[in-house]
Amino acid sequence: MIKALLKFLKLKEEKQDYIQFRIYEIFPGFMAWFTLIFCVLISLIKPLWGIYFIIVLDVYWVIRIWYLFIFLVGSWMKYMKAKKVDWKSKRLNCNNWEDYIHLVALPTYKEPYKVVKETFDKLMDCEYPKDKMIIALGGEEGDRENFLNIANQIKSEFYGKFKDIVISVHPRGVSGEIPGKGSNMYHIGTQMYKYFLENNIDISKVIISMFDIETWPDSNYFNCLTYEYLTCGNPERYSYQPLVLFNNNVWKSNPIIRVVAHSTTYWLLTDLSRAERLFTFSSHSMSFKALVEVGFHPRDIVTEDTRIFLHCLNYFNGNYRVRPIYTPVSMQTVDVGGFFESLKNQYIQIRRWGWGVEHFPWMMKKLVPNKKIPFAQKFKYLFNQAEGTYSWATLPLLILIMGRLPIFIADKTIHYNVMIHNAPILLERIMNFGLVGIFAVAFLNFFLLPKKPKNISPFIYLVMFAQWVLFPFTMIFFGSIPALEAQTRLMIGGKYRLGFQVTKKT
Repeated sequence: MIKALLKFLKLKEEKQDYIQFRIYEIFPGFMAWFTLIFCVLISLIKPLWGIYFIIVLDVYWVIRIWYLFIFLVGSWMKYMKAKKVDWKSKRLNCNNWEDYIHLVALPTYKEPYKVVKETFDKLMDCEYPKDKMIIALGGEEGDRENFLNIANQIKSEFYGKFKDIVISVHPRGVSGEIPGKGSNMYHIGTQMYKYFLENNIDISKVIISMFDIETWPDSNYFNCLTYEYLTCGNPERYSYQPLVLFNNNVWKSNPIIRVVAHSTTYWLLTDLSRAERLFTFSSHSMSFKALVEVGFHPRDIVTEDTRIFLHCLNYFNGNYRVRPIYTPVSMQTVDVGGFFESLKNQYIQIRRWGWGVEHFPWMMKKLVPNKKIPFAQKFKYLFNQAEGTYSWATLPLLILIMGRLPIFIADKTIHYNVMIHNAPILLERIMNFGLVGIFAVAFLNFFLLPKKPKNISPFIYLVMFAQWVLFPFTMIFFGSIPALEAQTRLMIGGKYRLGFQVTKKT
C-alpha cells in the first residue's frame, strides 16, 4: 500500500513538472504571436495609436542599431589588434604550455571527403606543434560505410602528422538521444575520456575545441587559445569563444546568403564586447576536465553549442564564464551552388538556430531555482536569452506591418490629421538614419573578408557593398520568420518539435 502511494505521488510530481515545463515552452511563442496579433488589432481598431507605436518602435530600432554598432566597432578594433599579435611568442612565454594537449572534436554526417580533408589541411597549417594535437573524427551509424571510407583515407593521408587521429562511430537508437551534433559530441567525449585513461593522459591538461566539420581555425588560433587559457587565472571555469567568420566559400556565395552570414558575424561581434552576457555559439573551446565534470554534451537537444555552457554555468553555481577570443575560425556559408537550394539551406540553418529558444524553459526549470547563483547573474543571462529570441521573431515583422497598416487604415477612416499626414515622412527619415548604420557595417565588412581569388572580378567589391540593401529582406525572411516558426513549433510541441537538420556542405 505504501509503495503504491509513493508511486502515485511520484507520478503526480512528474506530471506537475511536465506541465510546468510545457508552460515554459509555450511562453516564448505565445508572447511573440500575442504581440503580433495585438499590434494588428490596434492598427485596425485604433490606427492613430498604431502610428504612435510604430514611431516609438522605429526610434527604438534605430537607437538599438547604433548602440550595437558601438560594441561592434569595439570588437572589430580588438580583432584588428589581435591580427598583429605574435601569439606564438606569447604562447612560448607561458610556463608549462608543453604539458597541454589540444583535442579537436569534429563530428560529421554525410559530408564529402573534400570537406573533411580541407579541414585537416587547415589544421596542418596552424602554427602549433602537431604532436600536441589529437583529432577526434566522429561519424554516425547511419552513414557508417561512407564515413569509414573517408576516415580511412584521412588516417592514411595524415598518419603521423598529429599526435593521434581517433575515429568513432556514434550508434543510433540510443535511449534518451535525438540524432544530431549533441549526441555525436557526447559519444566523442565519452570515447576520448576512455582513450585518455587508457593512455595515462591527465584530462586536466586537455583543452577541447568543438568544431563543425568545415571549421577552419586561423593559423594562430591554438597559439592564442593556449595563451588565453594559461593566463586567465582559472582556465577550467571558462569557455573560449572565437570570432566566427563565414569566409570559406564567401566569394562564391550569392548576395542573400552573404548578408545573412555576415549579419551572424556582426551579431557575435557585438556580444564579444559584452562578455558578461555572452553565450557559446557554434565552434568554441573549453577544459576537457570541466566537460567530464558536467557529464559531457546534452544528447536530447538540437542546439548543444549553447547548452553546454549553460550546463557548466548551472553545475558550477555561476562560477563559469565565456571568454572572448578575437582570433577567428572560419566556416562555410550554406551556399551549395543552386540559388533556391541555397536559400532553402539558409532557412533551415536559421530555423535550427532559432530553435535555441529551447534553452528558455530549461533555464527557467534549472538555472532560476539555483539559489547558489547570484540573482543579477541569472537575470542577465535569462533576459539576454528571452529578449533576444523575442525581438528576433517579432521586431522586423512589426516594423514591416506597423509601418504600413495603421497609416493605410487611418487614411481611410480618420479625417485630416497632421500626424497621419506627416507619419510616412517621419518614418522614412527615422529609418534612413538606421540605414546609415547598416552601410557603416557594410564598410567594416571589407576588413573581415579573406583575400580575393584572382579569377574573380574586382567588380565583386561593389556587389559586396551594394548587397546590404537586401538586409531588410533577409531580416524578415531569414530572421523573423524562421525564428517565429521555431518558437511556434516549440509552443505546439509533439510531432512539430524540431530535430537536428544538417545543412548541406560542398
